[in-house]
Amino acid sequence: MTVRIVTDSTSDLPIEQAKALGIEIVPLTVAFGDDAYLDNVEMDNAAFYQKLQGSKELPRTSQPAPARFQETFTRLIQEGATGILSVHLTSQLSGTYQSACTARDALPEDLRKIPIEIVDSTSVSVGMGYPVIKAAEEVQAGLGLEEIKAHLVDRLERTRIFAVLDTLEYVRRGGRIGGATAMLGNVLNIKPIISLKEGVVVPVERARTRGKAYARVAQILQELGSIEYLAIAESSEEVGQQLSEALKPIYSGDIAIWKLGAALGTHTGPGTAAISVVTAK
Repeated sequence: MTVRIVTDSTSDLPIEQAKALGIEIVPLTVAFGDDAYLDNVEMDNAAFYQKLQGSKELPRTSQPAPARFQETFTRLIQEGATGILSVHLTSQLSGTYQSACTARDALPEDLRKIPIEIVDSTSVSVGMGYPVIKAAEEVQAGLGLEEIKAHLVDRLERTRIFAVLDTLEYVRRGGRIGGATAMLGNVLNIKPIISLKEGVVVPVERARTRGKAYARVAQILQELGSIEYLAIAESSEEVGQQLSEALKPIYSGDIAIWKLGAALGTHTGPGTAAISVVTAK
């Protein structure tokens, strides 16, 4: 059985690693005013943050059209796929999951004979990307679609993702991650910690300094118990290094470093550091 894995660009997967594992990435679109770019195709993460800092207008992200998913599913089936697992960011923040479902349901009857399982990860960035990588590794190991999906869902259920924002300015301007606006009040000069709960952005705490916020995240992670995997998604090397140092006293294993993409960055701003932890079984 030839299973293929599909995800979207909000997974923040390194392009070369995705290619090596045979993962298909369908990009979202990032728009600054009238200028639109395919996420991490026509504009990489470094260019995005550089443009974000200099932009007076908040960028917008939009989901891929069903036609783009349909083209991807059709091509993979024509290449010999006997099953497809398509994994996407939380449907609470984007219509990407629904777009993939619409594409699958609109395929010609002969193509619909091939099973296409579409999963709402209820996560984003490295919180979704790592389980997708493990699914692709299981494809290479010869596992079947249903077993791979079951393992993926289990790993997603054991995943927690947190983010420390450098400013609430982008939350205030964007208004897209409503839960975090509860932190606004009259205080903008704070370092908020947010998380995802059942795919919805929720406030955790707020700290006066970045260092205190990172120390609190370390404390939260320590309380989660044994860890299978830990990774940081950084908007800059500076914040990634600072968060990594804060975690060393409570975690002696390897900490993977990912680049935080436009999906979160549009709404959280420069200086954001996200962390994903998969608890051990």
